Amino acid sequence: MEPEQTDNRVVNGVTSDKSAIAANVRQSSDDGTEQQPTRGTDVARARWTILRQVLKQKQVDSGKVPQVSVRRFSSFSLFSRSRVMTPDPDDPSEGQWVEYRSASSPQYSAFLRDNLGPIRVTEVLNSFDNTGNVCVWPSEEVMAHYCLKKRHMFRGLSVCELGGGMTCLAGLMIAVCADAREVILSDGNEKAIQNVRSVIERNRRAGLFTCTDVSSRVVRWDSESDVSALESCFDVVMCADCLFLDQYRGSLVDAVRRLLRPNGTALVFAPPRGETLAQFRGLAERAGFQVRQYLNYDQEVWDVHIGMQREGKDSYDENIHYPHLLTLTQGCDQTPLL
Repeated sequence: MEPEQTDNRVVNGVTSDKSAIAANVRQSSDDGTEQQPTRGTDVARARWTILRQVLKQKQVDSGKVPQVSVRRFSSFSLFSRSRVMTPDPDDPSEGQWVEYRSASSPQYSAFLRDNLGPIRVTEVLNSFDNTGNVCVWPSEEVMAHYCLKKRHMFRGLSVCELGGGMTCLAGLMIAVCADAREVILSDGNEKAIQNVRSVIERNRRAGLFTCTDVSSRVVRWDSESDVSALESCFDVVMCADCLFLDQYRGSLVDAVRRLLRPNGTALVFAPPRGETLAQFRGLAERAGFQVRQYLNYDQEVWDVHIGMQREGKDSYDENIHYPHLLTLTQGCDQTPLL
């Protein structure tokens, strides 16, 4: 059954929560009206916002690694997480490894290293983006779950995840389950990609990949050299919760357009976050994409969403927690990959 498709009325009808963590970082004036700052001010404010996010969302370790943070809602519980110990006591990094196992398809799991110790303020402020470098966000979790459930549609295809942070969980799960031809895991942050390289090697040694060509690289959406090196290389490009920084939204649309093959599909999972999702959709349509938007695309995710709505906004706010699914294709007659 095809997922329920929404229109702009559904998206625009969601109330914006501008005080929420990682919401739109544009400046608000004292009287509540938005002002558009200069690019330099915008970038600086975005970086300090990211720093605040990182400092607040640092996870607390425990035996079963519960996701403890100031976020009111942190997970759809689509994966179990358990600490992975090692017989080699001389490897200090081993205490940071976690196994993510699909709750709905427990035959599929992957090793992640998603807690890398103290945060260096300079790394946060001077990097491309650090929002995915602390934990697996709900949108990334949902995208990984969706890719597992739809693994047949990636068979034999070339796939790239953009902005995957420290884990690139969704792309990693495709490499584990889908018999894809090629999977590239990417982020604009060099430290994140260093970690992803370790993640790839750990899972390769464990024999978990069904895809033999799995790699990682730094891809900044606003870098001509990064994007041109991968132009027209992919059947599928995907990203999760990468839309809320104003200064990169247009660059992301352009990068997706250039990385996709003519008959390719982009999968974008993101919550509304005020108008940010609608703004991205508008930019994509102006760039020539056929955009379809889905609200109910997976029954398990939808059931959690409906249950959490009953808890009230003190616990769960769909504006910042529930990811919509956008599919982007080039050409009116192109059918999206679903």
